[in-house]
Amino acid sequence: MLLETLLVSITTFFATIGPADLALMFLALTRDNKPEERRRFALRGVLIGGAILLFFAIFGASVLTLFGISLPALRTAGGILLLLISIDMVFARHSGAASTTTEEDIEARSREDISVFPLATPLIAGPGAISAVILLIAGTEGDYIKDVMVVVGLLLILALTYAMLRLAIPLQRLLGVTGLHVVSRVIGVLLSALAVQFIFDGIRTSGILG
Repeated sequence: MLLETLLVSITTFFATIGPADLALMFLALTRDNKPEERRRFALRGVLIGGAILLFFAIFGASVLTLFGISLPALRTAGGILLLLISIDMVFARHSGAASTTTEEDIEARSREDISVFPLATPLIAGPGAISAVILLIAGTEGDYIKDVMVVVGLLLILALTYAMLRLAIPLQRLLGVTGLHVVSRVIGVLLSALAVQFIFDGIRTSGILG
């Protein structure tokens, strides 16, 4: 059961953070920067983005209570959002849920330091990842060991994200754009099934079906 929680967390965070797509965007945004600057951007971006996600992992339940959001509503809404992200992944498209918009991309290209915006947010700690971390923690129903598994899954994907940002150039040469998209498509198919399960669980536990 703990292994299942860890695997679901890894799959979900891989899809919502998208290390493969991030590596390609990072290449485009830092093409004129020196290797040392790229290393600094990658480290700061992952640390800040990770801190934002850990904040929601710890205080997500309080946020839900503050805004009067029920767990079934979160499961259903989170499932729909994850389903949209998975569809984008399968068809190799980009949406505002897991990437920058056109306007944000233009602003990012004019910045000297991209570590906070757009790298930390919205690319790493975007709407999809924030929803996912709250949803996964809420789904453990107070089991602290499962909470730890969710956080471990998040930290593993953040470590992978940092590694892929550091290795973005050789990785692109090795796999190419097509290879990276193949990886994303496979994960997207798995995420779509998980997203539908979240929606089913949300509707079932909401009581609207009697």
